[in-house]
Amino acid sequence: MTRVSSLSSPFLLGFDEIERALDRVTKAADGYPPYNIERIGGAEGQAERLRITLAVAGFTREQLDVTVEENQLFIRGRQQEDKARQYLHRGIAARQFQRTFLLADGMEVLGADLKNGLLSVDLARPEPERVVRSIAISEQE
Repeated sequence: MTRVSSLSSPFLLGFDEIERALDRVTKAADGYPPYNIERIGGAEGQAERLRITLAVAGFTREQLDVTVEENQLFIRGRQQEDKARQYLHRGIAARQFQRTFLLADGMEVLGADLKNGLLSVDLARPEPERVVRSIAISEQE
């Protein structure tokens, strides 16, 4: 079966990497931990700001890791089993997770904050500089 890409138009040149990124994003469909993405109002003339908020109740700052590698934001959480505790009922599992967000070129991670079980990661999307360049046309005989 041949897969027809929405980016296979002859007018869309060099978008192979975007197509691969879309494939990666659709495969990462695990729902844990739940998260929100919101647009934060900025002052006129400032870069657009976004905030990703993850519900990470039970994780300490030391158990969370936020990294940027190339154009991907990785948010990881690692909890260790507490062998000293004896549970009568165990409804909250010690769980690991990794959330990956693909960042557009120019996106900048401003910082991360953990408060009341919510991890917030702030991002800025600067307005791209418009570049107009004239291309000389050579004449061949």
